[in-house]
Amino acid sequence: MAMHVPSAGFASMLKEGAKHYHGLEEAVFRNITACRDLAQITRTSYGPNGMDKMVVNHLEKLFVTNDAATILKELEVQHPAAKMIVMATEMQEQEVGDGTNFVLVFSGALLEQAEGLLRMGLSPSDVIEGYEMAAKKVLEILPSLVCYTLKDLQDVKEVSRAIHTAIASKQYGNADFLSDLVAEACVSILPKSHNNFSVDNVRVSKILGSGVLSSEAMHGMVFKREVEGDVTKVKDAKIVVYTCEFDAMGTETKGTVLIKSASELMNFSKGEEDQIEQQVKQLSELGINVVVTGGKVGEMSLHFLNKYNIMAVRLLSKFDVRRLCNTVQATSLPKMVPPSQDEIGHCDIVEIGEIGDTNIIVFKQEKEESAVSTIIVRGSTDNIMDDIERAVDDGINTFRTIVKDKRFVPGAGATEIELARQLSSYAQTCPGLEQYAIKAFGEGLESLVRALAENAGYKGTEVISKLYAAHQEDGSQNIGFDNEGEGASVKDAAAAWIIDCYLLKVWAIKLATNAVNTVLRVDQIIMAKPAGGPKPRDNPNWDEDR
Repeated sequence: MAMHVPSAGFASMLKEGAKHYHGLEEAVFRNITACRDLAQITRTSYGPNGMDKMVVNHLEKLFVTNDAATILKELEVQHPAAKMIVMATEMQEQEVGDGTNFVLVFSGALLEQAEGLLRMGLSPSDVIEGYEMAAKKVLEILPSLVCYTLKDLQDVKEVSRAIHTAIASKQYGNADFLSDLVAEACVSILPKSHNNFSVDNVRVSKILGSGVLSSEAMHGMVFKREVEGDVTKVKDAKIVVYTCEFDAMGTETKGTVLIKSASELMNFSKGEEDQIEQQVKQLSELGINVVVTGGKVGEMSLHFLNKYNIMAVRLLSKFDVRRLCNTVQATSLPKMVPPSQDEIGHCDIVEIGEIGDTNIIVFKQEKEESAVSTIIVRGSTDNIMDDIERAVDDGINTFRTIVKDKRFVPGAGATEIELARQLSSYAQTCPGLEQYAIKAFGEGLESLVRALAENAGYKGTEVISKLYAAHQEDGSQNIGFDNEGEGASVKDAAAAWIIDCYLLKVWAIKLATNAVNTVLRVDQIIMAKPAGGPKPRDNPNWDEDR
């Protein structure tokens, strides 16, 4: 006997309120449109002439930036397919720390190309296979495009030129100045075994006022705080770090004390005084002249610290305490006990200063290599400083990438055009339907150059045809788009030091291809009904009893 299947089909199986989309029209094209629209948002922010976006997040904090990673993080994308592309950009941010917009614009372009192929009649699996083959071929071609390899990681000038392009894409105009700053800060703390470079060891401290060009790099650490006591400068500092508060130990239980005479009252607080004085005196005898604490400094303790000429610094952030320990080679102590010689940190100068109208404490290392350096960013508004900080972060992350792989490929669209040109010849050697997808992959790479040109105010098609013409000649694979020339002109990107990290391109192409193929593999979207009843905000008086 045949089983009776309800005529409503799949929808009747699901809970009421569930949505179900399937097939090319409903599922695949819907996803492609969402991802394309997302890529369209940041496309105009691509490259050195990219425009800024103004984003107000859910806490009403204002961001003005052209950094794709920040824009996406604050937008809180809901669409499931677009979320996959966002995850790919997050991975790029983790792996390389730059090139997020590359991933986004490229993914959008690949999906746009895929839509055309699907409407032509190719099946999603043909497109996916073609994209896989193209990505594999691109990663084979890339090593042959390397135009420069960094020789000496200790050479500030060479490092500055290497990270210049990454910073120029965020802060065009200030790039020369900022790349020198970042290079100086990174090189000064590069450990002997280069693999151990940590991005966390370059701090950024933002101080309002003056202009970008007043920013500076320092060995050691800078805190926006004032000292607690009267001592304001210490040379050849011996430092002890406590994570607890620097105060007398309170009794653990509430005690009641019965005092019978005046002398007892005099002696009662004297015991506590003597105890604190004893502790401070022990520190002074060990030669300690700076006390750093993560908690509050008691008034009585402060009195004795001043008496024994010891500087007191209070840090509110436990991360800062940990970094400071790293800088001065101290061990943080959880209890107020005298430290052993190994636990005492050393620093050449600890002093207070003033930048603008902000008081700062500087821990400066002059002789030996410091484990931490600080870049002091100046700017006229908080938004400007935030954006400079993002550019500096990109520079530091690019340095971390260079430590892993010192190879570079030409920037300014030269690499993308050369890859697209070689892919086009490769597509003609493939007999199957995937040749269309391989060609489309090349056109996807072209669209990155188109975005660069259009953001600089030139006609994309004109620039691309000029670049293709230049790349047809032998040995001219480094020719890129010249955004400073008259009209749609081209120039040798490698000679002009417009270079991108090799690893940046490798990861970006891998991640974008994977994300796009994942989106194309989806042929059904099934959305269950969201859990829970009506949201409280539907009723403005939701907290009143009815």
